[in-house]
Amino acid sequence: MNRQAVSPSPPPDHGARLLIVDDDTDLLRLLEMRLGANGYRVVACARAETALAHLAAERFDLVLSDVRLPDRDGLALFGDIHAQFPTLPVILLTAHGTIPDAVEATSRGVAGYLTKPFDSQVLLERIRDALHHAPAPAGRGRGATDGSGIVSRSSRMHALLDEARLVAASDASVLIRGDSGTGKELLARAIHDASPRAEAPFVAINCGAIPEPLLESELFGHVRGAFTGATGHHPGLFQTAHAGTLFLDEIGDMPLSLQVKLLRVLQERTVRPVGAIRAEPIDVRIISATHRDLDALLASGEFRDDLYYRINVVTLTLPTLAERREDIPLLAEHFLAALARKYRKKVRGFAPDALTALATAAWPGNVRQLQNVVEQTCALATTPLIPRTLVERALRVRPLEALSYAEAKQRFERNYLIQILKLTAGNVSDAARLAERNRTEFYRLLQRHGLDPGLFRTETPDPEPERQRRP
Repeated sequence: MNRQAVSPSPPPDHGARLLIVDDDTDLLRLLEMRLGANGYRVVACARAETALAHLAAERFDLVLSDVRLPDRDGLALFGDIHAQFPTLPVILLTAHGTIPDAVEATSRGVAGYLTKPFDSQVLLERIRDALHHAPAPAGRGRGATDGSGIVSRSSRMHALLDEARLVAASDASVLIRGDSGTGKELLARAIHDASPRAEAPFVAINCGAIPEPLLESELFGHVRGAFTGATGHHPGLFQTAHAGTLFLDEIGDMPLSLQVKLLRVLQERTVRPVGAIRAEPIDVRIISATHRDLDALLASGEFRDDLYYRINVVTLTLPTLAERREDIPLLAEHFLAALARKYRKKVRGFAPDALTALATAAWPGNVRQLQNVVEQTCALATTPLIPRTLVERALRVRPLEALSYAEAKQRFERNYLIQILKLTAGNVSDAARLAERNRTEFYRLLQRHGLDPGLFRTETPDPEPERQRRP
């Protein structure tokens, strides 16, 4: 499948902005010269707090940090960066590296890990590799928001896109399932664009948005005099999509009477316009989509099982936005880049706490709702970085200032525990160490907030029973 149609292009190396954090002034100078000579724009600093201040004010493509810093451990700095900028790659440098340290760092999402002294060519390769696999920041060519590409870094979406690439090469009918706003038409268009039919038309229709009498005419066409007002021949969407793809959105809302006619068209590969005597041959690939439970509709008799098996040769299920939260900052900045151009606004991105608000919102309207929120904040923005207050206004959530002290403390504590469990992949010992609490106290905090560390684990749990590991 054409990867341009389904995934973001890797960002170019040259011109990328790098933030280097190291208290060794000689090494800082050397790295600035070497990286600058290779086309990178470099900002250097000696302390973690200074680095975080730079990140709050400017946009960077990668962070290169020493593990031993005067004011903070490098892994703790990575935790702060990852919490605020989940898509920003971080490479760690250390003179005290060990294999367990490297394993721990990479398991938490660090893009690279090098032990001093290191070969400059190896460092350049690590930087190029990290930039190649990282999502492009806003304004660096991630594709338009008009449906020409799917923007994602989540493993679940990439697995789905791998399936889409396979099915695109065939002519099999595809059923796309997913909640409203998850991007079903975008996926259907990407499949068409990567298929042998890409040069022919892609035609979409929402089966639930058109009244039944008009829907039949829209799908199959009509001849002159077929009904009152039919003053000429009108080709249907099947004829319009000839040699291409017809996307039947919300097919679960199609009336039973039309389901019978659609089945006949799919079986015979011919279509007879309303009022016509003869049928016309068609060559169309069908991609259908629905947010409804078709199995329940089959059981209730509202959807024909013979049509179901015709359209459901391959099923692709889109996750909700809440199920791919790692994509939220990436999508938000992707939309913002296009909208800033549309509104001619000098907006560079979102403030860190605004990104946090986006990443933790419920998103019942999925990607469509996210795009709406980003558009509203962009239209109202008066500063280079969009503040949290505008995001909360667009989300229609209760602002932090309206919370009582106890409510604010409770919310902060729970969000902090969730972030630290994500950072440590559910490892309670590591989480307690980073939180500077003993394990017993940390477990009490988790129980108070109803958090199960097992939900955050990404690896097979230790065979030792949990009760034996707790103090």
